[in-house]
Amino acid sequence: MMHEIPLYENERIDDLQFAGLHIIQSSQAFRFSMDSVLLADFVSVMPHSRVCDLGTGTGIIPLLLFGRENTIQCDAVEIQPDAAERAMRSVKLNHAEQQIEIHQGDLKEIKALLPHARYQLVTCNPPYAATGAAIPSPKQAIQGARQEETCTFQDVAAAANWLLPDHGKFCFMLPVCRLSEVITTLKPLRIEIKRIRFVHSVAQKEARLMLVEAMKGVSSGVRVMPPLMIKNDDGTDTEEIKRIYHQI
Repeated sequence: MMHEIPLYENERIDDLQFAGLHIIQSSQAFRFSMDSVLLADFVSVMPHSRVCDLGTGTGIIPLLLFGRENTIQCDAVEIQPDAAERAMRSVKLNHAEQQIEIHQGDLKEIKALLPHARYQLVTCNPPYAATGAAIPSPKQAIQGARQEETCTFQDVAAAANWLLPDHGKFCFMLPVCRLSEVITTLKPLRIEIKRIRFVHSVAQKEARLMLVEAMKGVSSGVRVMPPLMIKNDDGTDTEEIKRIYHQI
């Protein structure tokens, strides 16, 4: 029951309006955004697969994937103790302890946290901006989620490389402007981009973000998916956004 899970100051329980799931969030910490919802929808997840979510924050991606496929086994890593503890309570809130385990730790120390080459899928919604490239947040937890204060994309890719066997998938979301960096980072690790989808706020504007699926130990060859539009010309949500949010 939800009342059995403690809530602390500035915390609340939000209804994800999907599969009966709820999540605990704090008004004083980073809260999940549309980006995590889009990434969870973009990911292909198979029954009984082993999944790892890096920098899990609120635990939103493991919860959404569990809502789609409740046979997965998911390990999620989060460096901030308060966020990790809050995510653990969200897992208990949804009675998902048998499928999702939250690990408080640094993904740069992934070899000490999780086993080598045991995961079919690694997900991450990493910090979008390199350190100093965005306006600093007054809240340390929020700044760490937006900027590469605690890890870089190179660190995330190295962790994914450790976790994945050949043919394992690495899915993430980043600004389009970092595409060349992504390619040069992944190539030496034998990780190839296989599927990419550009995200536009509206059709008339350039894509700002990209959803990426890469695979380890495979030949090159990229599929560019149809663009994802967030809003119609009149400012209303597109039909696809309504589908992703289970509004239709």
